[in-house]
Amino acid sequence: MEKPDSGHKELTPGELSERTGAAVSALHFYEKEGLISSRRTGGNQRRYRRDMLRRVSFIRVSQQLGIPLRDIKAALDTLPQDKAPTKADWKRLSAGWREQLDARIDQLQRLRDDLTGCIGCGCLSLRSCKLYNPSDILGDAGPGPRRLLPPARPAD
Repeated sequence: MEKPDSGHKELTPGELSERTGAAVSALHFYEKEGLISSRRTGGNQRRYRRDMLRRVSFIRVSQQLGIPLRDIKAALDTLPQDKAPTKADWKRLSAGWREQLDARIDQLQRLRDDLTGCIGCGCLSLRSCKLYNPSDILGDAGPGPRRLLPPARPAD
């Protein structure tokens, strides 16, 4: 069981930045967007609870995976705001993302596999390119690289 943060020293923006690798300006942005929180001292300086280390690390890894900030915020909003999340809280968040991450993995694998010929030879041959779309026949299917996007799911 995790210990509560009440007895632990709070972190300054510089300390949180150093520990997570996120620039102080990024921490201010995350706070402005409601992804993390701080309290203000009597001298109006920010102080972060230690559990913000995990939140900022989660944000950074999620961003590196290409997950939009709105999705990251929605996930973080499921965690308790007034105390450090427990292992069970993080497990629940993780389970909620499993389907989305599996779909992202599938999409990346298809992208890798479909682009192998183009990356391998570099010629972008129209005869063998999986992205080739003569006369824009895929235009009716909607915007974006239709052959690389996951299949559309039926509306709920």
